[in-house]
Order: sequence, then C-alpha cells, then structure tokens
Amino acid sequence: MAAFGLPNFGQLTEAFRKAQQIQQDAQKLQEELDAMEIKGTSNDGRAIIWLSGNQQPLRVHVEASLLTEEKGTVEEAILEALDNAYTLSTTTMRNRMEELTGGLNLDLPGINGSN
Repeated sequence: MAAFGLPNFGQLTEAFRKAQQIQQDAQKLQEELDAMEIKGTSNDGRAIIWLSGNQQPLRVHVEASLLTEEKGTVEEAILEALDNAYTLSTTTMRNRMEELTGGLNLDLPGINGSN
C-alpha cells in the first residue's frame, strides 16, 4: 500500500503507540493540574485567590484592612488577584502541555503531506 502514499503498518503501529502514551500522560497531567494550588495576589497583596492548575477556584483570602476601603478598591483588588491567579494557572497548564507533546513527531507519510 505504500505505493499509494499510505504509511506502512510499522508506522501506523508506532503512531498508535505514541497516541496511547500521550493519552496516558495527559491523564496523569490532568490529575497533577487538579492537585495544584496556584496563588494569585492583588498588587498590594491584600487579596489572594488560589486556583487549581485547571482554573478551578479553591480559596479566597481578603485582609481585614482591605475591607475598610471603598467598595471599588475591594473589587479591584479581588479582580487583580483573580487575574494574577488565572494567568499563572493558564501559563502553567500551557507549559505542562508543551512538555507533554513537545518532541513528539506524529507525522505520517502520505497523511500529513510528507513522504
């Protein structure tokens, strides 16, 4: 079948093996991300929010001194902490996914345009 530009059986077997490994590694990564606690803080440090590596909200801490401020100041501090935690969480997730898939070459001759 290789004459028609299709991969040979060995190439398909290797591609399936790699796909299974990626699936196993992805499951392990999912568990790791779920267990992570990523801390985001407001610029002044008086509001703190923890998210999992999958952006699941875990905890919030607001210092009492912040609660004496105007409503808008409190809201801004909480939003800053949330944004910080979210950015750290998504960056962590993206980096871990790149580690998982980096270096894997799943190109198959005849399927992805390479021969």
